[in-house]
Amino acid sequence: MNTKKRVLITGAAGFLGSHLCDRFIKEGYNVIGMDNLLTGNIRNIEHLFPLKEFEYYHHDVTKFVHVPGELDYILHFASPASPIDYLKMPIQTLKVGALGTHNLLGLAKEKKARILVASTSEVYGDPNVHPQPEEYWGNVNPVGPRGVYDEAKRFMESITMAYHNFHGVDTRIIRIFNTYGPRMRLDDGRALPAFMSQALTGQDLTVFGDGSQTRSFCYVDDLVEGIYRLLLGDYHLPVNIGNPAEISLLEFAEEIIALTGTKQKIVFQPLPKDDPKQRKPDITKARQLLGWEPKVDRKKGLKITYEYFKQALGK
Repeated sequence: MNTKKRVLITGAAGFLGSHLCDRFIKEGYNVIGMDNLLTGNIRNIEHLFPLKEFEYYHHDVTKFVHVPGELDYILHFASPASPIDYLKMPIQTLKVGALGTHNLLGLAKEKKARILVASTSEVYGDPNVHPQPEEYWGNVNPVGPRGVYDEAKRFMESITMAYHNFHGVDTRIIRIFNTYGPRMRLDDGRALPAFMSQALTGQDLTVFGDGSQTRSFCYVDDLVEGIYRLLLGDYHLPVNIGNPAEISLLEFAEEIIALTGTKQKIVFQPLPKDDPKQRKPDITKARQLLGWEPKVDRKKGLKITYEYFKQALGK
């Protein structure tokens, strides 16, 4: 008789989803990876296919989700996650946050499984409070271009709490801040992959606005550790997971140039609409409730990520 716990991970072929599959396999779980490959890449999880502990379902979670047999945990990570994706696929982004979350909460209710949903620092919008604690309600433009992602995630949190309060579903909510590492898409459009691929292909690095806007970058292994601890903890309200080491995008572009040893210039483009000017997590809750804080500093994390991008670009 198989006594291993079973976990369903949606968005399994994506950047974060694939790292989560690896972690749960390593921890001795049976993993079901689900993805419709809208933005995911099957290559991210190909190495798991020979394992008897891994199953793959090619499925769109906005359609009814059925998983036969028992299920202990669900991690809902399916969603376009970069501005380049959700501006191109606004309706799919809204649907996976709304219909997809609804379907998976229904599955969690049916299976009596604990579900962790992947929310985002984007629920804070362009924040008026800095750094951002979980109690801050945000400053989001619902009809702006980023609203499709921001509001999909805000609805995701609302419906998750409704299932928790009304149906007694065992839920967890993580708010993820900027994360980076191997398996990020080269054409992801966010600052780090954009800077790295520009540096490696001989293009000037594009900084939007004057580059004074800040981001806080968390290495993927640290994030996965935070997710794992949150899932197995007993706290059901949202928790920020991210690295509070804040840096301006201009300084960050300069760091990438120094790391890659390239000779490119930095060029400036107009700031996109509703682009957040500051982004830094208050991780007091994660420290207190989960005993978690990031361990990998940016210098080390960027070096590993740079090696991955070089390989991916055949450099």
